[in-house]
Parts: sequence; structure tokens; C-alpha cells
Amino acid sequence: MSHKHSRRRVLSIAGGTGIALVAGCLGGDDGNDEMGGDMDDGTDDDMNDGADDEMGDDEAMGDDPAHVRVAHLSPDAPNVDVYVDDEPVLEDVPFRDVSDYLELDPGTYGVMITAAGDPNTVVFDEDLEVTAGAVTVAAIGELAEGNQPFEVAVFEDDLSDPGEMARVRLVHASPDAPAVDVTVGDGETVLFEDAAFGDAATVEVEAGEYTLEVRPATDGNDGDVVATFDVATEAGGVYSAFAVGYLEPGAAPVDEAFDLEVVSDAHGDEHSSN
Repeated sequence: MSHKHSRRRVLSIAGGTGIALVAGCLGGDDGNDEMGGDMDDGTDDDMNDGADDEMGDDEAMGDDPAHVRVAHLSPDAPNVDVYVDDEPVLEDVPFRDVSDYLELDPGTYGVMITAAGDPNTVVFDEDLEVTAGAVTVAAIGELAEGNQPFEVAVFEDDLSDPGEMARVRLVHASPDAPAVDVTVGDGETVLFEDAAFGDAATVEVEAGEYTLEVRPATDGNDGDVVATFDVATEAGGVYSAFAVGYLEPGAAPVDEAFDLEVVSDAHGDEHSSN
């Protein structure tokens, strides 16, 4: 594909923009769509079993609540159960699922993640301090560590109202994918540039339908397109797009193909001031 000199860079990211590794993991969001699907929300019953239960109010630090959700983005990890202060809050969570937001008081919570139905196989067991605002706690990487080691990462979520625009965040969680550029319009517009594994970045776009073009990152943002995804956004909508799975599933620990899981974080009538 030839380089287009009129290419417009909407957002550029480098390093670990928007991501911090911490000791912790909790849960919640509106379901997810398959590759090439609409960005409208859905409800995932598997992730929401027990998600409405109170998670505790240890060390309350103010009137503003915290909103926390869990994303299972580790392709070779088993389904998991999530415990908070020794109480089960999510059960049998599969790869690709993102839970609803849980509202809880700011404070410190003991969080444990185990293989589903097997509390003796502990994947994670740490304390998590949460503050007012919204976060997504994600399991990323691989247990096999063939490409990227298993980690728990926390992403700060901006649920504020984008007005007549739509806000879209990309999270790169595909263990064998290189840094990528994401473009639209046959490369005419660059939405995300040089996004490496573990990176997260956000852009605001006009509401409408788009075909996202995922390319290996290049200086000219003109690498060959390796995948395309059709998405639709609404004015005032906030969305997260998680790049998951393997570009080469045949050479991976599990046969999970590269995909883009898109979830609706907030609608125009339900925005947070976070």
C-alpha cells in the first residue's frame, strides 16, 4: 500500500501510556461483541453472577465511590473465579469476558483469582487499594510465557461525557502481535500509532460507522493490513476495544485467533464524572 501524505494522525502513543501494573484484580462491564461486530453493548450473564453483591467497605476514604471491573484477556489461562475479601464475586469467567462495573467504597481489598471450581489453584492473591473513579483490572499475557508473561494490569477508565463525539480506547492484549497502527479510510486517518502489548490509548471520533484497519507499526503507518473490524459508535458513547488472541494461533499454546472485543463503557445518559 502506498504512503498517503495527507494521512492525519489523531492520536500517537508510545511506551505504556495509560497502563499501570499493580497488585490487584476486581470486576465489571456491558458484555462484548465478536470480531467485526457492532460496538453496541450487551450483557454477559457469566461475568455477572454475584457481581451485584456488596464487596465491602474497608477503610472508606470519601463519599465518591469506586467503579471496578475485571477483564479476562489471557488466552491460555483457564476460566477463573474471583474472590474479594474471601467472598466469591465472579464465577467461571472465560477468556474474552469483561464484567460489569462493581460499585464499592474506596479502600483496600484482598483479591484472589483461582482456576474455576478449584480454589487451591491460585493464579493471583494480593491486596488492591482502590480510589474514587473507574478502572478496568485485566489479566493479560500468558501462563505459558511463550510471548508475554502473565500479569495483572489496571487501566484508568474515563467515563465522562464526550458530548456529540464518541470516545474509543484501544487496549493491546494480543501476546504475539507486534506494535500496531490502527487506521481508517484505507490508511487516510491514523487513530492509534505504535501501540505495543500492554499499551492503552484513547481517541474521540465523530459518531458513525468505521472499518478499523490493524497494521504492524511502521514509520509511515502504512504496513500491510492484518485485520479489519467494523464498528459503530453513538454520540456520547464511551467504548473499549481489546485486541486479544493470537495472530498465529497455530503456533500458540491455545487456538485463539486474533480478535477485537469491543464493550460499551458508558452511554450518553449514564456518564460518570470520573
